[in-house]
Amino acid sequence: MKRILLPTDFSVNAYNAMRYALQLYKDTQCLFYILHTYTPATVTSGSMMDSYSALGLQEIEKENAERNLSETKDELKKEFRNDKHSFKTIASFNLLIPEMKEVVAENNIELIIMGTKGATGAKEIFLGTHTMYTIKKMKSPVIVVPSGFEYEKPVEILFPTDFKVKKSNRYLTLIRDLCETHNSRLHILNAYYNKPLEEEQKRVKVFLDAFFMSNAHLFHIAEDEGLIEAIETFEMSKRVNFLIMIHNKHTLFENLLFRPIINQMVYHTNVPFLVIPSEDRIESL
Repeated sequence: MKRILLPTDFSVNAYNAMRYALQLYKDTQCLFYILHTYTPATVTSGSMMDSYSALGLQEIEKENAERNLSETKDELKKEFRNDKHSFKTIASFNLLIPEMKEVVAENNIELIIMGTKGATGAKEIFLGTHTMYTIKKMKSPVIVVPSGFEYEKPVEILFPTDFKVKKSNRYLTLIRDLCETHNSRLHILNAYYNKPLEEEQKRVKVFLDAFFMSNAHLFHIAEDEGLIEAIETFEMSKRVNFLIMIHNKHTLFENLLFRPIINQMVYHTNVPFLVIPSEDRIESL
């Protein structure tokens, strides 16, 4: 049974991400953990969290969170009647990232799926602070669902790579499973800047070719074009509806993913994308 974490702030975007998750894994036995964290403010600047008023506020927040979680679970079960899916709800007085780390560790969570905060056009998604820090701080893969995205079966999947992926990365199987479940075609894209692949990169390319042997997959080269522009062009030409990236802090993806613009991550895509941590990154967290 696949265990998936669904963080929520009870917004439309969060619910839309949950809807996407249930449809993406409709044919898979899943246990979904719906998580909400809350940190009520103190009553006055001089009050302590052990005061009666503060404890009262905390209890009210807890009751509201548990009620909203129960309603969210009921809505999902009603909309998607699926015997393969079961749910657990968690309301926690904690910050989101520390709580997610605990939940992931205690429940063997395999994947996190969450939404964005909004968009400024069809091509540019501004991820919220929580989403950005989830990708940066968690050791788990994260699927980010753009605001307002209506579910589409991920038939055409784009996987940009510099071929510096470690063959031992445990999450490569997640990509293969997605392709097998949805009969997807995987497009492996390398941006070429007049510099030939090194020997190790060539070996990784051969490895990926063998690893995805049972899946339809194609290799592509984007010549003399920036990575963001190459992805945009490819998305339009191939009607890509799912994107995958390896988050390796020692590659160009670090700058692509985490430019410090008002503490948000700016990424040019209007389709859901899966961010997989590299093994080096997992070890550094």
